[in-house]
Amino acid sequence: MSLLKRFTNSPKALVVSYLLLIVASSCIYWLVEEHKTLGDALWWSVVTASTVGYGDTYPETWQGRVMAGILISVMILFVIPLITAHFASKLIVDNDAFQHEEQEEIKNQLREIRRIVERLAPADAARAGAALDAVEARTEGNGHR
Repeated sequence: MSLLKRFTNSPKALVVSYLLLIVASSCIYWLVEEHKTLGDALWWSVVTASTVGYGDTYPETWQGRVMAGILISVMILFVIPLITAHFASKLIVDNDAFQHEEQEEIKNQLREIRRIVERLAPADAARAGAALDAVEARTEGNGHR
C-alpha cells in the first residue's frame, strides 16, 4: 500500500504514468488502425487523453475503439483525479500543524502530568468529596433539590 501512496503522491510518477499511457495507446492505435502514421497515432492519443476529441482522426476498428474507451476511462477516472488531488493537497497544507517531534514532546508531558495527578488524587478526592458534601448539606437545608 505504501508503494501505491508513494506513486500517487509523486508528481514525477504521475507525469511518467501519463507519458507511458500516451505512448502505449499511440502504439496500439498505430498497430490496429490502417493507414495511420505514428504521428497520427500520437496526436490521437494526446487529443483523446485530454478529452478534447477534435474528431479529425478516430479509431475505425473495434480494437482501436476499445483502446479509446480504456484511454478515456483511465484518464477521467484515475489520472486527472490524482493530479487534481495532488495540487489540492499542496494548497491545504497546515503550517501550524504540530510536527512529529512536537507531538512526541506533548505526549511525554501528558504522561508526566498524569503521573503527578495520580500521586495527588487520593488527598484531593477526599477534600473534593468533603466540599461536595458541604454544598449538598447547604442545599438540603434550604429546601432545594
